[in-house]
Amino acid sequence: MSRPDRRQRAETRGRQAETKAALLLRAKGFAILSRRYRTPVGEIDLVAGRGQLVVFVEVKWRSTIDAGLESIHPTAQARIARAADHWLSRHPKFANYNTRFDVVALAPWRWPVHLKQAFDTPDPF
Repeated sequence: MSRPDRRQRAETRGRQAETKAALLLRAKGFAILSRRYRTPVGEIDLVAGRGQLVVFVEVKWRSTIDAGLESIHPTAQARIARAADHWLSRHPKFANYNTRFDVVALAPWRWPVHLKQAFDTPDPF
């Protein structure tokens, strides 16, 4: 299989995983505020809201659920946090809401797993 074909399959799988994650979050009472929010500093897969809470969600499709849950390394966490700051700066309505960073991990033939508060925002100091 050629590199472009693999890339296209990965892109399709990623979009499908994000759709499944969005359905899971909706079932839990969240509204999807943004999907694939791209910024100059990174991308957020999903932004969801419920009440006074905004959740920035990283969606991971891996061969196992554990691999997906463990795949958010500190560099990725910092990138997601910067992108979240960007999103909040563009959506001032949510400035005083509580925020958290979650992961939804998906794997073939497994139910998705929603890990709440997967990581804290990195300390800037």
